[in-house]
Amino acid sequence: MGPRGRERRSGAVQSTNDSSALSKSSLAAHGYVQDPFAALLVPGTARRAPLIHRGYYVRARAVGHCVRAFLERTCAAPGAPRAQVVSLGAGSDSLYFRLKTEGRLTGAAVWEVDFPDVARRKAERIQDTPELCELTGPFQSRDPASVLCFEGADYRLLGLDLRQLPRLDQALAAAGLDAAAPTLLLAEAVLTYLEPNDAAALIAWAAQRFPDALFVIYEQMRPHDAFGQFMQQHFRQLSSPLHGLDRFPDVEAQQHRFLQAGWTDCRAMDMNEFYRCFLSSEECQRVENLEPFDEFEEWHLKCAHYFILAASTGDTLSQTPVFPLSEVFPRVDPASPSGVFPARVVTSDSQGRNLKRYGHASVLLSPSIILSTGGFGEQEGRHCRVSKFHLLSRFCDFEWKGNQICSCGTGALWDGRLYHTMTRLSDTQVLVLGGRLSPVTPALGILQLGVCKSEDNSTEDLNVTVKKAGPEDSTLSCWRHSTTEVSYENQKYLFVYGGRSVVEPVLSDWHFLHMGTMAWVSIPVEGEAPEGRHSHSACSWQGGAVIAGGLGVSEEPLSSVLFLKPSSCGFLWESIVIQPPITPRYSHTAHVLNGKLLLVGGVWIHSSSVPGVTVIDLTTGLSSEYQIDTTCVPWPLMLHNHTSILLPEEQQLLLLGGGGNCFSFGTYFNPHIVTLDLSSLSAGESD
Repeated sequence: MGPRGRERRSGAVQSTNDSSALSKSSLAAHGYVQDPFAALLVPGTARRAPLIHRGYYVRARAVGHCVRAFLERTCAAPGAPRAQVVSLGAGSDSLYFRLKTEGRLTGAAVWEVDFPDVARRKAERIQDTPELCELTGPFQSRDPASVLCFEGADYRLLGLDLRQLPRLDQALAAAGLDAAAPTLLLAEAVLTYLEPNDAAALIAWAAQRFPDALFVIYEQMRPHDAFGQFMQQHFRQLSSPLHGLDRFPDVEAQQHRFLQAGWTDCRAMDMNEFYRCFLSSEECQRVENLEPFDEFEEWHLKCAHYFILAASTGDTLSQTPVFPLSEVFPRVDPASPSGVFPARVVTSDSQGRNLKRYGHASVLLSPSIILSTGGFGEQEGRHCRVSKFHLLSRFCDFEWKGNQICSCGTGALWDGRLYHTMTRLSDTQVLVLGGRLSPVTPALGILQLGVCKSEDNSTEDLNVTVKKAGPEDSTLSCWRHSTTEVSYENQKYLFVYGGRSVVEPVLSDWHFLHMGTMAWVSIPVEGEAPEGRHSHSACSWQGGAVIAGGLGVSEEPLSSVLFLKPSSCGFLWESIVIQPPITPRYSHTAHVLNGKLLLVGGVWIHSSSVPGVTVIDLTTGLSSEYQIDTTCVPWPLMLHNHTSILLPEEQQLLLLGGGGNCFSFGTYFNPHIVTLDLSSLSAGESD
């Protein structure tokens, strides 16, 4: 890369600091962390979304955990040499001011390094802010051309390019850094913006230069799955591409990277593991209750694609690790694949009519018509709650055509709900239950949709009518629940189970709706009631319902599979024992095919692999895993918040929509309808 290219790239990287500083300021303003200094160090304000708040919160807690552990280990002994904190690529971070206020810099000092423009701007900001100057104490103003932009008794701010290691080494020494003293080197989302050779040189230099040190980094990882691909695309569009991810794609590779560079000990984990192992349940509950939140999939995926790493040299820091092995996050990796389900794009009209949405519901009305409603997606050039219906019509064996239509007639209008359920009543009638308009606004009332064909019975001119259904005094104010058709005394009922509401983050209750009278009824259910959950799957089987997975209390994915079994006096809860155990998951879809339960896609946090299709024999409880071959599908394909339709005669599974709001990287919608070929499943049975 030439000088001009490096300059442009440096400017793009610096702009990420401005965005990050605003996010940290918003984080403090909304009560996630105590940081009165974040707003003082950045001009302007910005209101970030709850998902971004959570991401920056777990980052702040992970970095803070490492900083506190280092200072406690190095500043405790009387007469110990002064501990040193060196923040590389510090930007507008307020670490020094927070540590000073907490009284943690008695016997310690902080050095910060960033691009000259960033460092000079921060130095000017500090000098112009009395509250900050009061903490730094007397300071020396420096010549604008000086590398040392700010100098206080326990705080130095340097303007340097981290790629220029000889200058960095010399400038730090001139600014009073003692290489022999205990040193914490901190790099938050810094190394990944350096070319791999520059990052490797920095890691090796630090290992050789500081014999008693801790190097803490917070970075991105897992570049190859769908979320990772979208994450990389985002940073490329900002002209600040992520480097080194192909070479160091996971925590194991990152640990090996540091050990090979000369570090004595190294431990790393993704942010899901840190959140669950190093934060108290009380603190997690506090954070989870700060703001209305309903983006669990993206929260867990974001945490799975960032890691915290602590590498150490010297006996003191290596013998007392920042992340003790006693705190172990349970890993539940899926079994080795038993086969592959090939995927391909369904041929359909692509002129603005693709099903680009998530959180919707879909139902097979007849072998040739699929209706999808609601969700969040693209409509008329903008992202919004979708008000138009989507009809997918088959016009030959393997050809489908999509069409978006509005509701018609004088009845109620579609309210744009998402995370609702739909149940087929007939070839032309559908029942809609639950859903939400926002995380604090449930979609009240039961709706009945009618699909009307034109006089010539063509699928080209289908219309959908909307009307209210069910008893007037009955409203279902939950979402992310399930609705399953069951039978009792030769009558059909809808079994509505789980979900969440404005008041309850996880529901454990259930209801029965008589399909003939549309009245809620009470039916005895025996056995131990399962724990509450939402975003699970539910399938009709043998007159009852099979419930699988979901997100439970404390936002923990579940692996249980339960059968609501018909009995002589009602129903009975039974637990199905699965062998080998399956990875806990949620936001998947499910179907029963020939006595086998298929769990499709979803999100999990207990494995670094990508969910495919888990197949469970409901009679024996034996499970097997199938990979999805996406060779013929444009990548990325995000299999969460999607719907799926089973075509048993064709041995195919249609995947419709899916995606999500991917942290600060933007919103992604699967652009194509995809079909999975399940024929290898039946072929395996006949072998």
